[in-house]
Amino acid sequence: MDDVKYSILVVDDHPLMRKGIVQLLALEENFEVVGEAANGADAIAQAKVSEPDLILLDLNMKGLSGLDTLRALREEEITSRVVILTVSDARQDVVALLKAGADGYLLKDTEPEMLLAQLEEVMSGKQILSEPLRPYLENLYELDHLQEKLESLTRREMQILREIAKGLSNKQVASALHISEGTVKVHVKSLLKKLQAQSRVEAAVMYLEQRH
Repeated sequence: MDDVKYSILVVDDHPLMRKGIVQLLALEENFEVVGEAANGADAIAQAKVSEPDLILLDLNMKGLSGLDTLRALREEEITSRVVILTVSDARQDVVALLKAGADGYLLKDTEPEMLLAQLEEVMSGKQILSEPLRPYLENLYELDHLQEKLESLTRREMQILREIAKGLSNKQVASALHISEGTVKVHVKSLLKKLQAQSRVEAAVMYLEQRH
């Protein structure tokens, strides 16, 4: 890269981790750390003032989570590229953050040289993802679609699906939810239709898959 300096805001509620990231970035002449924040609210305030090129954002922070912080940044129309740097490799986190407008999602066990290289990639307009997380992109639409189907269920249907996923029979579900077995049957028929599931087992798998 030529003599381009990218300004970076580092957001992490662990001082030791934050300092380590800042020191690592200081080794790379193309990057300049223009601010540090220990929480989401401070990050949003600083981003509005300094408008950094890149925001490195931790996911699990006290107060505002990384996801809430990202959403707030986008609502404030802050156009900085945002890369999530976290220990969480949970699929629902990756999907949620990418859908909310993150430009990348990297794990904290990434090798330092690899991290710097990937940050340069994101500044050239690419979306970056730690290698173990790549398969999640393939399932992004699929998972999205599943989420939509589940959201179409009524509160009662969702309660019943939750019990079915525990392996309960209609009779046991009726007893657990204090409703008649006939009512359970009606709801089960309805939720199978909405989920386009052929059986109770398939519906249960869909529910558990979404929670995975």
